[in-house]
Amino acid sequence: MPNLTGGCLCGHIRFETKGEPGFPHTCSCRMCQRHTGSLTASWVEFPSDSVTWTGPGGRPSAWRSSDRSSRAFCPQCGSSLGALDDAPVVALLTGAFDKPHLVALKPQSHSYKGGRPRWWHPEVEG
Repeated sequence: MPNLTGGCLCGHIRFETKGEPGFPHTCSCRMCQRHTGSLTASWVEFPSDSVTWTGPGGRPSAWRSSDRSSRAFCPQCGSSLGALDDAPVVALLTGAFDKPHLVALKPQSHSYKGGRPRWWHPEVEG
């Protein structure tokens, strides 16, 4: 797979990944909702050493959100970029990629379905 690129709204934080994205999924837990401002977040994971921060801002700012992870965001525009896990894993929000429509980023599962409102039923193609 070719390297994937992406970044924040203002371009201050940019990234490049190498290798296949892992665990493509969506999540409707309350933490993801608050982190993204959306009812459902869409994520893919990479080993930390497979993500290079290439923009002028370098590594994103982070806020410690749990005992095993920090939420990553741009300090200039505030865009949510993902999570920097202690695992060591970087979970990137699919919407931050330059080409978020790629099949490799398509979610394969959904976490915390009970966290979304009853009226929220995103269609999943088979």
